[in-house]
Amino acid sequence: MMIIKNRVFRNLVLLMILLACATPSVAATYKFGAVPQFEARRLHQIWQPILNYLEKETGHQFEMVGSPTIPAFEAEFLDGTFDFSYMNPYHLILASQLQGYEPIIRDNGRKLFGVLTVKKDSGINNVKDLDGKILAFPAPNALGASLQMRQELTDKFGLTFSSRYVKTHDSVYLNVLLGEAAAGGGVQKTLNRQQEKIKNHLTVIHKTTPVAPHPIAAHPRVPQDVVNKVKQALLKLGQSDEGRNILARVPMKKVGPASLDDYVILKTMGLERFYVKSN
Repeated sequence: MMIIKNRVFRNLVLLMILLACATPSVAATYKFGAVPQFEARRLHQIWQPILNYLEKETGHQFEMVGSPTIPAFEAEFLDGTFDFSYMNPYHLILASQLQGYEPIIRDNGRKLFGVLTVKKDSGINNVKDLDGKILAFPAPNALGASLQMRQELTDKFGLTFSSRYVKTHDSVYLNVLLGEAAAGGGVQKTLNRQQEKIKNHLTVIHKTTPVAPHPIAAHPRVPQDVVNKVKQALLKLGQSDEGRNILARVPMKKVGPASLDDYVILKTMGLERFYVKSN
């Protein structure tokens, strides 16, 4: 009888050990989204090395969730699809209000602002000359190039104008050069990267109010210890030459901490009047 009891006990212990061994320790997987400023392949080339680095540093998995268009991206972060997301500053305001996203890091080495370009021989010398004209913008909700630009042209200069949305910054500059639009909204970065034959025939007649650039934000469902690990890993990445080169593709020149206070100014601009909701 004692032998049987001992066997039963040993079998129970063995079963418990086997069950414990059969239950692997699975790292959590977090979804990462990025505003699709570039086509999908380039976006993947920019972010996948960063996500691979985060996996090594934090012990968690990160899945890149590609959004085909900016409106699709907006619908996804408004639904809380992403655990972590790289978004424009006004996206952050909306994401914070509707989902509770909190910014964790941003570029501390530059500011974001829009530029209004005209053709050099167009005869347009100041913003007031654009009253009643057709103006080109990449998309309704591009922050510096479109949202802020339309707000300032309306509120600061009292202009009336027709907006033409041409999808990309490159198309904006071409529309201006070809005379399809009297002026066009862009940002300094995209203007600088134009070919000389385009850039040399454009001039900037207005710059919008500079604001803090795109942050990486975390959804409140992500455990705070995971958020802290991701934040510290990204700050560490920005301390090496190799890491700075990786982040420069985003682009982030000088990675540093971010908070909602950095973006308070956007709440005072009345940008909701110009924001176009996704269908």
